Amino acid sequence: MTSNLAAVSYGVNLTPESLENVRLALAGAGVTVSSESHSADERFAVHTVELTPLEDAASDLAGVRRKVAEVAGPGVDTAIVPQGLRQAVRKLLIMDVDSTLIQQEVIELLAAHAGKREEVAAVTEAAMRGELDFAQSLHARVAVLAGLPAAVVDSVREEVRLSLGAAELVAAFKAAGHTVAVVSGGFNQILEPIAGGLGLDYWIANELEIVDGALTGKVLGAVIDRAAKEKYLREWAAAEGISLEHTIAVGDGANDLDMLGAAGIGIAFNAKPAVRAVADAAINMPYLDAVRHIANV
Repeated sequence: MTSNLAAVSYGVNLTPESLENVRLALAGAGVTVSSESHSADERFAVHTVELTPLEDAASDLAGVRRKVAEVAGPGVDTAIVPQGLRQAVRKLLIMDVDSTLIQQEVIELLAAHAGKREEVAAVTEAAMRGELDFAQSLHARVAVLAGLPAAVVDSVREEVRLSLGAAELVAAFKAAGHTVAVVSGGFNQILEPIAGGLGLDYWIANELEIVDGALTGKVLGAVIDRAAKEKYLREWAAAEGISLEHTIAVGDGANDLDMLGAAGIGIAFNAKPAVRAVADAAINMPYLDAVRHIANV
């Protein structure tokens, strides 16, 4: 019989002891190992365990994840992934942008030009923890940008850096024939050249209003919030003929929760505690391309 689940452990401190803890947790969850493989580079190691079939994988999946999460040690995480997703011929990877695809929060970089970085950063943190309505918080943060010359957008674009492994992750998915999308509560003016450079299939963000060469402190149209992120996941998967069970969503904040919950697997990337608590898997190291190993790409 073929395996119907895989346990993918990854981290900067993947020791024999940590892997034995995972095996014991799997045994405690009522599943057994059928095969194992290991790989590593100078950044992190990956250990993949294929598990013998569960009688009812759907009902047991959360329990297996809970058991394994209980033994996670510093520098080690384990994702429990349905083999149907890992073996799918076509997959959709959808990611948040700020603090996920890129290392920075763009609104904070923009606010620095208005002398308001600390004030805006505090609001961003509260919004990402889920303490504030995202749309309302975005309008409040963008308002402090009113009057800034549009040229600051170009300056901020030069400051943005992709997360470590982001380009490699996108290239691997694309080379394997999969679809890659990003959906952002940030801004089109920053995202557009990034999306073009990476060759993304789909992307969308908010549009900063610019009038007479200056930011007005407003965004145009409806805000890309947590509901919109899930909506675009569903729309783009349907457009590509990809089952939701074969989608992978990655994000760090509360506005990503609906998207993470709707995907075949939702991954919290260096995320806020509220997001880690409910995501299917977590990556707690700076290397975004760990997603490749979870998804078997």
